[in-house]
Amino acid sequence: MRIIGTGSARPSLVVTNAMLENFLDTSDEWIVTRTGIHERRVISSERLEDLAATACRNAMENAGVTPDQIDYIICSNVVNEYVTPGLGCVIQGMIGATCPTMDINCACTGFIYALDVAEAFLATKDIRNILIICAEEPTRMMNWKDRSSCILFGDAAGAVVATKGDDLKAIRVSTHCKVEALYQKRKLQPTPFVRKEEEDGGVVMNGQDVFKLAVSSSIKDIDKVLTMAGITPDDISLYLLHQANVRIIEAIQHFVQQDKSKFPVNLSKYGNTSSASIPALMDDLNRGNQLKTGELLLLSAFGAGFTTGACVLRWSK
Repeated sequence: MRIIGTGSARPSLVVTNAMLENFLDTSDEWIVTRTGIHERRVISSERLEDLAATACRNAMENAGVTPDQIDYIICSNVVNEYVTPGLGCVIQGMIGATCPTMDINCACTGFIYALDVAEAFLATKDIRNILIICAEEPTRMMNWKDRSSCILFGDAAGAVVATKGDDLKAIRVSTHCKVEALYQKRKLQPTPFVRKEEEDGGVVMNGQDVFKLAVSSSIKDIDKVLTMAGITPDDISLYLLHQANVRIIEAIQHFVQQDKSKFPVNLSKYGNTSSASIPALMDDLNRGNQLKTGELLLLSAFGAGFTTGACVLRWSK
């Protein structure tokens, strides 16, 4: 597998920390010192599928391919207004593709899981181009009275086009059942026969557990993929980490003992955009001419489940 195009799209509404002070017991200083986030983009008038389609079109244009040349679509999404069909089906029609689609829900690790699936498909199936789209609106999952969680998230879509190649040098995905650390439950439609108690509400997050799991799991994954690729942390040009919290990024940076300049960060402007985080960051770097042909990138993410993943990728676009 190799990546030949990137794209992204974000909502128009910028929500600053100062705006949150109007209805939350919080402050810009409180949020920034704990998370590194100054503002985020939040869906207001847009539809998530519109953002997703825009990100896909941008990625295809960047890759120099047309919708009829896309052989498979993998869509990573946690929640959207459609229960069914899958969001990938909706996006397929919007961009004019005719290929099969698959939706996955691996939370914030979805992009790396999608890369793993794409690698397997390209190696074993008679297909050439796979469109990966990560479209997320976590702000619609939040309890906006809970200052510990709603301040963290923003909405976005990030996409890449992957084709046959030899750029994926190592990949590791894993799941450890730690549901209580980060989850959301919602009530389904009632029936005359339901007798069980059901929960409904926003995301429940145990911040300390998530921090510990994120750091320990990411360190383990990073160490593993470096060993699998036969390289050292010094060989990596850029570390593209899930943009969840600056403290987590700093902890991982300390582990690999690399300069801060190797860790691009955009969460200060966009917050945690779930699985869209890494592909949207990759698109920002690609369009800013900050990715150089031949350099090695290390991607690492973690999410509810508890899911984790990391990979070493050579950039050859």
